[in-house]
Amino acid sequence: MLRRLLGTDGPLLVPAIVIALVLGALASAFAAVAGWFDPGRLTPARMVDALGRRGGDPVGHRRNHAKGVCFTGSFAANGAGTDLSTAPMLAAGRYPVTGRFAIATGNPLAADGSARVRSMAVRIVAPDGQEWRSGMNTSPVFAVATPAAFFAMVQAAMIDPATGKPDPQAMPAFIATHPETGAFLAWARSAPWTASYADQAYYGLNAFILTDARGTGRPVRWSMRPETAAAAVAPDTIGADVLAGDLAERLARGPLRWTMVMTLGQPDDPTDDATRPWPAGRREVVVGTLVVDAAQDEAHGPCRDVNFDPTILPDGIALSDDPLLAARSASYATSFDRRIAEQVRR
Repeated sequence: MLRRLLGTDGPLLVPAIVIALVLGALASAFAAVAGWFDPGRLTPARMVDALGRRGGDPVGHRRNHAKGVCFTGSFAANGAGTDLSTAPMLAAGRYPVTGRFAIATGNPLAADGSARVRSMAVRIVAPDGQEWRSGMNTSPVFAVATPAAFFAMVQAAMIDPATGKPDPQAMPAFIATHPETGAFLAWARSAPWTASYADQAYYGLNAFILTDARGTGRPVRWSMRPETAAAAVAPDTIGADVLAGDLAERLARGPLRWTMVMTLGQPDDPTDDATRPWPAGRREVVVGTLVVDAAQDEAHGPCRDVNFDPTILPDGIALSDDPLLAARSASYATSFDRRIAEQVRR
């Protein structure tokens, strides 16, 4: 029943107000854990408000990664993950997937070349109904380590109503006072731009904990590695809606595939800081293949009413101590609540 309330069985199966109440309760729970409701602290509502003030009209849309496209497919697990985790969708077999590709913008009408980061979100469902939801980005590390720093970064990107543009001094000032952005900025400067979702690798960013049948826990970060070779282009050649069109053209010729890789951390590797990459040479285990068969416009697609909350996990995968996870969960729920209510009013 809870899965249905969380939007797992497609759009409009339950009244939107019920979905909003359930997700609102979850947001409150996570926010309380994070200490957001203490006087003077950041709240999910303040975070979502800030995300919505970065240009464009976000009403009825996600407040972050607002422009996207749904996809459907499957996850073909090879069974290698069963030595690491009891998660049912790591046992050899094929499991249904609903997902979404998007660009990191708050503007649902933004040009595809306007956002440096792209994302892949997936919901993998096991036969017993357990779910694994994950939101991954093309950057291998995140720009900041804490919810407060993320809020400050979003504020630096907010549009000044008088000029229609962000304050040109705000982002440089933010970066100057947040040296932890260094690894992300190095990626942003060096990674090639492409005109496709299909040729990108996507990274889970946050650390999680895998638990095997003996109860042994291991820190992990996961990623999706593309089968499609990347083709670099100049960013100013990426048109307004190139990415969705490219995806449709490629899928008309056949499915697209990504290899899912688990990177296992050592005890001293940071699990509470998504800005810090783990050392090279950490053990990697290929646990399966994501197969994307079809894409659909988000307005009527199966991902429209799915909240890709990364804290919805199956047995055998647990949260780490990364503070961004609780913040993401609470903010996603608040954003979901708002856009569903906005869609109903339209």
